[in-house]
Amino acid sequence: MHVDIIITNIGELLPMDKRGPVKGLEMSELTVWNNAAIGIKGDTIVWIGSNEEATILEASQIIDAKGKLVTPGLVDPHTHLVFGGSREKELALKQQGVSYLEILKQGGGILSTVRATQQTSYEQLLDKALFHLDRMAMLGITTVEAKSGYGLDRETELKQLRVVKQANETHPIDIVSTFLGAHAIPPVYKENPEAFLDEMASLLDEIKEENLAEYVDIFTETGVFSIPQSRHYLMKAKEKGFGLKIHADEIDPLGGTELAVELGAISGDHLAVTSDEGIQKLANSNTIGVILPGTSFYLGKDDYARAREMIDAGAAIAIATDFNPGSSVTENLQLIMSIAALKLKLSPEEIWYAVTVNAANAIGKGEVAGTIAVGRKADIVLWDAPNYLYIPYHYGVNHANTVMKHGKIIYERQEIR
Repeated sequence: MHVDIIITNIGELLPMDKRGPVKGLEMSELTVWNNAAIGIKGDTIVWIGSNEEATILEASQIIDAKGKLVTPGLVDPHTHLVFGGSREKELALKQQGVSYLEILKQGGGILSTVRATQQTSYEQLLDKALFHLDRMAMLGITTVEAKSGYGLDRETELKQLRVVKQANETHPIDIVSTFLGAHAIPPVYKENPEAFLDEMASLLDEIKEENLAEYVDIFTETGVFSIPQSRHYLMKAKEKGFGLKIHADEIDPLGGTELAVELGAISGDHLAVTSDEGIQKLANSNTIGVILPGTSFYLGKDDYARAREMIDAGAAIAIATDFNPGSSVTENLQLIMSIAALKLKLSPEEIWYAVTVNAANAIGKGEVAGTIAVGRKADIVLWDAPNYLYIPYHYGVNHANTVMKHGKIIYERQEIR
């Protein structure tokens, strides 16, 4: 058989080939192939076998993995990729004990990012998004979800979504777009949040017509949008044919997890304070819990999502960076894997499912991302690691050696001499 690329001498191969989402105890059952090889033709994996069997292949290019760990490209299922400005000055204020509400009064917080995003040109937002995508690719991410939500007005929300669409067409990383116009209540609508939700809902037809988003999300939280408001808004989106996501139970257990399950949302995200009832309903549903431990870490919170209990109850869990300028300022999903091990008490096996198969299913990409299998696109990472245990163990650095997207190398570590 002739192929374009053979990857040989793989130390450990994690095919992550279970059909997802993978739930509960199944998340601890990981297939590991030793001494493996992969054949790639064009953008597709066409052969997987032992290194000895690979002698039947002829290839234009041979990549010697030299005993490295090889896995699918990572999937980050929750980011706020497109935004203007940054908020580094707020870190010192937080360290001094200044509350978030006080930071808001001083002109900071999410509304400062909204102002910056409104004032930043389309071209500048695109350049910035591509910069962050480059960094994600270097870190082994090959598929990512990106939300709007820093516009809070018609023009800027559409600008963000159009940037995401062009970035997806421009950058090797595949991007799934989510409309999060209902991210906060603009000051002008403070006394009438329903009118603001009506304005955001009025964008849905245009978003659908331009194919600007696959999902609609809402921030269901105290001081933002209530359960009834969220249900009404998301039902409108569902009727328009959008998939649903919910920022749920991040600060107060309002029942956002239960609402996600009720509406058949593909995911409920954050879930830091989900109730016992919410955990049970999640476990008995097809909704995936997308956990964001980097947010709790960055904000210095003692409470992390009860991901251990969710898995033990039988739920499907994914983890994500929540990359954003205010509460989780990192593109490094590898670091989040370490935090998931240390703070969520997830096993390495569970963590790998959470950043591949389940993460892909949480953004509707379960059939095309998060797995190494014959017939799948060749989204593959070679790691400077001897085994899958090593990545969450050795934290805070980039272990990616070579990153392939659709059979093409998009990142290769350069040695320093």
